[in-house]
Amino acid sequence: MLRNYIQVALRNLRRHKFFSFINIFGLAIGMSICLGIMMLVADQMMYDRYNTKRDRVYRIITRYLNPDGSMSGNDMSTAPQPLASILQEEYTGISKAVRIRRGFGNMWLDIEPGRDINIPLSGFFVDPEALDVFEYELELGDAKTALRDPYSVVLTKNAAKKLFRQDNPLGEVIKVGKLGDYKVTGVLKDNGRKSHIVFEGLASYSTIKSLEADSTFNSADSGWDNFTAGWVYLLLEPGHIADEVESKLSTIAKKQQQATQPGDKQPRGYIFYLQNLSSITPGPLINNPIGPFMPMLFVYFFGGLALIIMITSCFNYTNLSIARALTRAREIGVRKVNGAFRYQIFFQFISEAVIISLFALALSLLFLLAVKPFMLNLQFAKALKWDLEGNVYVYGIFALFSVVIGMLAGFFPAVILSKFQPAKVLKNISGMKLFSRLALRKSLLVIQFTLSLIFIISVLLLYNQLQLFVRADHGFSMERKINVRLSNTSYASLKTQLNTYSNIENVAGASHMPAIGVTYGDGFKRELHEKDSKLLDYFFVDEDYLANMDIQLVAGKNFDSQNVEHNKKSILLNEEAVKEFQFTSPHDAVGEILYLQEDSSRYEIIGVIKNYNHQMMVSKLEAMALRYDPEQFKMVQVKYTGPHDEAVKNIESAWARINPTLKVDYKDFDEEVRSFYKTVFSDFVSIIGIIAFMAIVISCLGLLGMATYLTETRMKEISIRKILGSSDRALVVLLSKGFFMLLIFAIVLAVPIAWLINNMWLEQIAYRTELNFNVIALGVLILILLGGITIGSQTVRAAFANPVDNLKND
Repeated sequence: MLRNYIQVALRNLRRHKFFSFINIFGLAIGMSICLGIMMLVADQMMYDRYNTKRDRVYRIITRYLNPDGSMSGNDMSTAPQPLASILQEEYTGISKAVRIRRGFGNMWLDIEPGRDINIPLSGFFVDPEALDVFEYELELGDAKTALRDPYSVVLTKNAAKKLFRQDNPLGEVIKVGKLGDYKVTGVLKDNGRKSHIVFEGLASYSTIKSLEADSTFNSADSGWDNFTAGWVYLLLEPGHIADEVESKLSTIAKKQQQATQPGDKQPRGYIFYLQNLSSITPGPLINNPIGPFMPMLFVYFFGGLALIIMITSCFNYTNLSIARALTRAREIGVRKVNGAFRYQIFFQFISEAVIISLFALALSLLFLLAVKPFMLNLQFAKALKWDLEGNVYVYGIFALFSVVIGMLAGFFPAVILSKFQPAKVLKNISGMKLFSRLALRKSLLVIQFTLSLIFIISVLLLYNQLQLFVRADHGFSMERKINVRLSNTSYASLKTQLNTYSNIENVAGASHMPAIGVTYGDGFKRELHEKDSKLLDYFFVDEDYLANMDIQLVAGKNFDSQNVEHNKKSILLNEEAVKEFQFTSPHDAVGEILYLQEDSSRYEIIGVIKNYNHQMMVSKLEAMALRYDPEQFKMVQVKYTGPHDEAVKNIESAWARINPTLKVDYKDFDEEVRSFYKTVFSDFVSIIGIIAFMAIVISCLGLLGMATYLTETRMKEISIRKILGSSDRALVVLLSKGFFMLLIFAIVLAVPIAWLINNMWLEQIAYRTELNFNVIALGVLILILLGGITIGSQTVRAAFANPVDNLKND
């Protein structure tokens, strides 16, 4: 029976090559997107799955609470470091606790005396138990002692090759900037395992005590008040569950809130809970991730897009199968007369759909190979380190997915066609009516083009929004400016050297780039006894920053280059901060005092600056401040006159005098800001653009198939009309008007839906473009143009056909 189904299915594919091609090609386009997303998710699902203890490994998550007990922002994957020792020393059920501390990463290393090279290395400080809990295998060294002693480091194999010439670097010493000299005590195996913790080197956690003793690290970061310095992981003992530990964490949180916030201070509200190792990626959107991970929101987003495309592909199959129903009605009647049951007819059409879907799977894999370079080139794909490598399980899922899609696509046509009664179809086949005037196939075409127009309008809107971000006035000057990363180079020395060149107009130190979404932030208050503080973003800058950025000083004065210590206790507010702290005017704010919530430090407001977009332009202007501390400067902003190449040459020359062993890292200021927006938003424009393109291609394929089929069934009618004197133009209008009415219905449906959907996300953006008539008109024009070309290709062919050829056998 199955063999017969397959033979009949293949015979029909060969007999109706054009319609088979449309079905296979349309399904293949949709399936290629779905398969690509499956590979993305499968890639992320491989992270940490190698760990045999993963069911017992958990990360402690911190959740801030508002005074009323509600959540305050996203949860954080970081946690206070003392949690590890308290849990292990005072409670049962904890096999091992591992602290991971940031601060070792992104340092520049001096490898060997006399070797003129510096190489970046990324990593963390970790407890010795990390190697066992995360099952990191050493190729060289002893896992039991590798991270026991202070100033020891374990490297990945790739990092070891990058840093050293010899195969066995054990015992070698590397100088890590201001963090001291570290002895290489181990090299990890390169076994291709995926871990959500990305690093090149792991330094011993015991080193931190020494770094705190010489003030390289702030000892307060190791206390209860710091929730962002590091991460805490637990390995539970067999038989113990997360709920037990979370009840203990609740008790600890309550005790610490009372102990660390005595007197009239507002108690810090927070709770701790556990996140299993397997649920980190893909997982919930959490702040302070230790490495790149895919939020589950992305899975839903991509999955939703893939589902829409797949549904439109299935619509094509349903449309053409129903449209061709009459041509197969006699076949069904003969089969039933000869004893075929309805279920056999049903499975005949299901098997045809599955075979078409399997052909589409083969073609979609070819499409996927073509699309794969584009997908891997997306910025978030690079950030998440996707490789999209398939395996037996992935391809097995692909095959199962193809069968399911075939069954779904063929289910409705199989139900309809298997219901045909032999007496009716054999007696009066021409008089059969499958549906009413508002045919299902027309409704499906309208839905397809409605979705296509929604995508087209969304792409145009996203592109306009990206252009707005790129070209907008941020409230500060970006022209003729170059950012130079300090990379452990002396800020003062480099600034002095740069100022010796005549074409260098201004050099300013800063801790952050403005307008790209990264700032410092702390709570400040006007009165020391106040319980509540107001969050204030801030950058650390020097006295030349305002002139460098062309930011206007509204009231008061700037930092004084001759009074460094006074600068450190001074602060500049923007106009929005003046409103936030309820000063009557900028001049009224000058001379007032603000207190830092964390340690009650006192800061004098010496000036007020004009508002500018220090955050991303998706956010509204908020309260911010400028503070002074050269130790916090990470870059200098160099404003120049004259040719750009000459300025770059002088920057390289000044850098070579100050730090000859390290290559200078510089970027044009305006290009860095604009490239940030392109990086963040262009991926979405590209993805939605590709989806929109595929949606319209699939819709046009369905329209092409329907137009071809209906014109073929009306060829004799068209020939008779021509003989009776109908013009070619009138025939084209006759054949086209029904399809153009479908496009009009799609436009009427799509425009309000597109307006509603796009305005929902536009309202979340402070600086936004408009969904105006021009955007809608352009989207509609594109849809009509593509639809018109598709319809016209068949109607014109039919209208200009020779009537003799169609009537000679009648």
